[in-house]
Amino acid sequence: MVPLIMNTIQVALLEDDAVTRQRFCDAIDATADLHLMASFETGREALAWLEHHQPDVLLTDLGLPDIPGLAVLTYCAQRHPTCDIMVITLYDDPTHVVRCLEAGASGYLLKDSLRDEIADHIRELRSGGSPMTPAIARQVLRRFRADVPASTSQPLPVVVNALTPKELTVLSRIAQGFRYGEIAGLDNISIHTVHTHVKNIYSKLAVHSRSEAVHEAMQLGLIDKGLPRH
Repeated sequence: MVPLIMNTIQVALLEDDAVTRQRFCDAIDATADLHLMASFETGREALAWLEHHQPDVLLTDLGLPDIPGLAVLTYCAQRHPTCDIMVITLYDDPTHVVRCLEAGASGYLLKDSLRDEIADHIRELRSGGSPMTPAIARQVLRRFRADVPASTSQPLPVVVNALTPKELTVLSRIAQGFRYGEIAGLDNISIHTVHTHVKNIYSKLAVHSRSEAVHEAMQLGLIDKGLPRH
């Protein structure tokens, strides 16, 4: 396990599958700015721990052997409102997605879409983003469009000139496919500074993920389309 450093993101993990749980634990333990506070196989274990501990981020599965993961998610959101919650599951139906988002989740990822990006997704979540598997994001968008009549929809205001040069640099790096740690190294800044820039970018562009930020920036002409990765 890597040494604990200042401003480390404190993570709790609830996953009943031993192989998947170990994979996530290893990814978190291998990342300097993340710290695994605890991991659980059952929902009841997680509930008992959450009664006395507060993580920065909770990663939770939905299909558990004892109680629904949604119950743990709801309890955590109510007891620890500053905790960011991300669902990692096999369930991709709209009912599960909407219930989890309504209960307090800010991210929703399908297990089969994950490779080695779990650390980046945790950072993105903690930076104010809402990491979602693209297919899930499309479901949410379709649900939103179905619920809101076209006549009442209003375009989101975007303050184009509000992005600072450093924020534009970070945004360009993201568009090129660099991870937060790589951006920090390239621009000689701390990874926490990168998180701050990303959070500001999300707020100013009114977006919730890296892909949305890149798309919006390209549409506005803030960055070039098809930037190659150096």
